[in-house]
Amino acid sequence: MRTQGKRTREKAPSRDRPHRASTHRPAALSSGAWLILPLMAGYAAVLVWAVWTQKLPWWVLALSPVVNLLAFFAYWQDKYAAGRGGWRTPEDTLHFWSLAGGWGGAWFAQQVLRHKTSKLSFRQVYWFTVAAHCAGLGYWLHLHLPGG
Repeated sequence: MRTQGKRTREKAPSRDRPHRASTHRPAALSSGAWLILPLMAGYAAVLVWAVWTQKLPWWVLALSPVVNLLAFFAYWQDKYAAGRGGWRTPEDTLHFWSLAGGWGGAWFAQQVLRHKTSKLSFRQVYWFTVAAHCAGLGYWLHLHLPGG
């Protein structure tokens, strides 16, 4: 079909492509969401209980969201620097924030920013910091329980 000296193409009818089965695991499974979301909820409940029963000082509960925001910010800053070719945040610093209790914010930053999610050695150390922080809190509470 010609229109004023220009050719126009008629659109071919779209064909439905057959759906290929994905070999990748769903994001919720590969990111550890099945483990970390219940762990976050349990951790928050333990903090509230520990402050309520005076096993921990009140400021620990108040400081927890701040540490998580700082962890998120550290990841954001590193992601931004990586994109701009600027000074990067050392991985040890990112792990410090996780170990200090910002592991929830660090996990959210990894998911939202898609940062530090493909490096296996980083993720292994991250999960170690989560376990170490939770174990440290558990040990502290054990020492401060009656008969502990």
